[in-house]
Amino acid sequence: MAMLTVRNLDEAIKSRLRIKAAQHGCSMEEETRRILREVLLPGSHQRGLGTRLHHQIVELSGGGELELPARSLPRSAPFVEDD
Repeated sequence: MAMLTVRNLDEAIKSRLRIKAAQHGCSMEEETRRILREVLLPGSHQRGLGTRLHHQIVELSGGGELELPARSLPRSAPFVEDD
């Protein structure tokens, strides 16, 4: 693995990086690697949860649309006799 040193980093950027790392429960170094991967590697960017789930379901189901059952009227309430 290569090593990279970043000099003259703005204090505001360093502070935001520290906060992001804490939110993700990792070091600033790991957070920097994560950000660089997301930005520089094709297809590695995160999509929203709904989009990711949709793509997984389409992949697992073979891409077909599910047929929804026809709606019906609700059942009537049962009759109870008073004694």
